[in-house]
Amino acid sequence: MATLRELLAGPDIVSAPGAPDSITARLVQAAGFPAIYMTGFGATASRLGTPDIGLLTQTEMTEHARNMVRAVDIPIVADADTGYGGPSNIARTIAEYRQAGVAAVHLEDQVAPKRCGQLAGIRLTDAEESADRLRCAVEARGDADLLIIARTDALPAVGPDEALRRAALYAEAGVDLVFVDGIKTIAEVETVAAGVTGPKVVSLVDGTEAARLTAKDLQGLGFDLVLYAVTTLFAATRAAADALASLAATGSPEQGPAKHTYAEYSDLVDLAHHQDLDHRFGGRS
Repeated sequence: MATLRELLAGPDIVSAPGAPDSITARLVQAAGFPAIYMTGFGATASRLGTPDIGLLTQTEMTEHARNMVRAVDIPIVADADTGYGGPSNIARTIAEYRQAGVAAVHLEDQVAPKRCGQLAGIRLTDAEESADRLRCAVEARGDADLLIIARTDALPAVGPDEALRRAALYAEAGVDLVFVDGIKTIAEVETVAAGVTGPKVVSLVDGTEAARLTAKDLQGLGFDLVLYAVTTLFAATRAAADALASLAATGSPEQGPAKHTYAEYSDLVDLAHHQDLDHRFGGRS
């Protein structure tokens, strides 16, 4: 298995679909993608069934990451929100995510409680203070093979000029990649691509104009990593809603949209491996 650092050093952009939970992470891996994005939006949806408005704690997020890492063999990029407090909290956050085994984390420059980058009402921390917080994260990382991604939410909050200024400031803080979030249009993608030097991340949200761009388009613009935060979540909730509507209307689970068979699902969760362990070590009767 290639590390995220090795993937990023390669010739192709790294595509990381979002996974709201461990079973979806297995699906991402089974589809052949090289990396997974543990999205806070998805984690909040799967654990609480609420919007992404800063309700999950550090321990909940790192537990979620740890379970997801156990479920797959490919690198995971994890949302670490604002770092969950002051410098000591940030240092602990980095230590917890390191122990969880993720390949990268991103830290954002919002005032807590944070919210999804696509929502209105985002409040930003002071840019210099945010840069210091990132330096704290880099120092806490030490020599571990954990990539630090600086995320700024300035684009939707105050516009592209400040977003690009913050991106440059955060890059100087020693992070590995810079991530301007809240992109909705192709023009914004192009502005960020032209204005951010060095390794950079883009997140495409289903339903926006920017989502029309392909991975090859983004690679041509100079992006190194693309996150598809909500694709699997929105597909799963739509499929479940359709299946339930059909069940309610017909009274039979055999109608409605296509579903995995029991055998297909058993393969996905590697049931055969656990049956083999039980067969060999499960006791004698």
